[in-house]
Amino acid sequence: MLENKEISALFHLIDDPDDEVFSSVTERIISHGRAIIPNLENLWENSPDENVQGRIELIIHKLHFRDLVDEFNEWKEGNCELLHGALLVSKYCYPEMIATTTLQEIEKIRRNIWLELNSYLTPLEQVNVISGILYSYYKLKGNEVTYDVPDDFMLTKLIENKRGNSITNGVLYLILSGLLDIPAKAINIPKQFILAYFDIDYQFPNPSKQRSEKINFFIDPLNGQVYSHKDVESYFKRISVPPVPSYYKPLENKRIIQHLLEEFSKCFADAHNLYKKNDLLFLAKLLDD
Repeated sequence: MLENKEISALFHLIDDPDDEVFSSVTERIISHGRAIIPNLENLWENSPDENVQGRIELIIHKLHFRDLVDEFNEWKEGNCELLHGALLVSKYCYPEMIATTTLQEIEKIRRNIWLELNSYLTPLEQVNVISGILYSYYKLKGNEVTYDVPDDFMLTKLIENKRGNSITNGVLYLILSGLLDIPAKAINIPKQFILAYFDIDYQFPNPSKQRSEKINFFIDPLNGQVYSHKDVESYFKRISVPPVPSYYKPLENKRIIQHLLEEFSKCFADAHNLYKKNDLLFLAKLLDD
C-alpha cells in the first residue's frame, strides 16, 4: 500500500460534508492511480460509517472507470475485435474480472461447432449446426430485452449463467461465426437485434471471399430461429415502418458495442445508480466516429 502524509490527510477529509471539498479530495486521491486502491479498501474495512464507505466505493469506482475509458479508447483505435469489446462492457461492473474462464468456454463451444461443420454444408445447414450446439447442446437461453437484469447485458455472465438477451446472445453468435468464418452479421432492423447470413461471392481467378449485398436469411439470436425475407417484410408491415436499404447493412463491431452500452445503461435509471447510466452513455459516446 502507498504510505505518505498527503494520503493520510486526504483520507481524513473523505467524510467532509462540503461537496466541493469532497470533489477536490476525490480528484487528488484519483491522481495517485490504481496503486491507492488497497489503501481505500483498507479504509473501507475499518470505517463504521456507511456514508463514508459509500464515498470510498465511489472513489474506487472512479479509479476503475478511468482505466476503463483508456481501454475503450485503445479498443476504438485498434482492430475493434468484438470479443474484446464485449469483455470491456462486462468489465464495467466487474473491474477485477479475469476473462480466462470465459475465453476457454468460448473456445470449447467453437471447437464443438467446428467438429460438426464441413465444406459441403449449405448456409442453412451451417447455421443449424451453430444453433444446435448453442441452444440444444449448450442449453443457451434467451430473454427478451428488459432492464431489470443487468447480468443479461454482460458476455461473462452469459457464459456463466447460459442465459442472456438477444443482444448478448447475438454477440456470442457473431463471435463464434467470425471464428468459424461463417458470414453472419448483425443488421440494423428497428427494435430488434437480428443477424443475417450474407451471401459469399467466389470470383475466379481471385478466390478471396467478398461479401455481397445479398442476404440468404435471418437469424434470431434469442433461440436460433431462422426467418425468411417474407417474415422480415411482415415484421416491417406490423410495425408500420417502411423497409429501407440501410436496415439491411451489416453493423460494424464498434456500433454493436455502442448499442450494447446504450441498452445496458437503461438498467440504471434510478437516482442511486444514475452515475452508472451516465458512465455507460459516456463510453457509448466515446465510440462515435
